[in-house]
Amino acid sequence: MTVRLIPYLVMDGNAAEAMSFYQKALDAQLLFSQTFGEMPDNPEFPLPPEAKNRVSHATLKIGESEVMFSDTFPGQPHQIGTQVTICLTVGDKELATRYFNALQDGGNVNMPLQETFFSPAYGIVVDKFGVTFQVFAEGKPH
Repeated sequence: MTVRLIPYLVMDGNAAEAMSFYQKALDAQLLFSQTFGEMPDNPEFPLPPEAKNRVSHATLKIGESEVMFSDTFPGQPHQIGTQVTICLTVGDKELATRYFNALQDGGNVNMPLQETFFSPAYGIVVDKFGVTFQVFAEGKPH
């Protein structure tokens, strides 16, 4: 069973700048980066032009650790001090479901656990202590 806790930094349009800074300051290696404009089109949620170059997801490796990044979608609230979340990465959908259900007890679901184009199970939950977890099951969606 694989379980990893990865810091996830949510920026307000300056994720690429922050990533560049950490690459220089901390000798970080870019493992993955994708903008909202590079994601598959979703007719239900058309992409505004100002979102196309914002980072939808990226990963840097710093030493032996990883740090993930994204920008908020234009119009989403962003408050300095709450931009750090934890990406709880697990090996399968069943474990993601168990952890997600446990974390939502007394907390709030920001995004229900669901299949996405990048994961068989992904959701966002704020636990009863105010800690935001992005629960992410590795693997291909069906």
